[in-house]
Amino acid sequence: MEIDLDNMSKDELLALKAKVDKALETVEARRKAEALKALEDKAREFGYPLNELLAGPAKGAKATKGVPKYRNPADPSQTWTGRGRKPQWVNDALAKGTPMEDLEI
Repeated sequence: MEIDLDNMSKDELLALKAKVDKALETVEARRKAEALKALEDKAREFGYPLNELLAGPAKGAKATKGVPKYRNPADPSQTWTGRGRKPQWVNDALAKGTPMEDLEI
């Protein structure tokens, strides 16, 4: 479909521009709806409704500290996620020459 823009009047061009803008809005709305449906399907595949995943933690709920990645061999109750400052037991183990890999869970 070839449109001869050179021979169109200003009013015709403005009308065409309005139609193009409306068509672009429609395409964008359709793509967003498709993306939302895909996200809902994927969340449902994992057993959750999408709105529950997007809501975040409930008010008053404490944030989790993360999954521990390192454990103190001398005291297995002491763990560290690998984020934040290193606990003293990690510093002590490193000072003794213990590689970090040996502390991994």
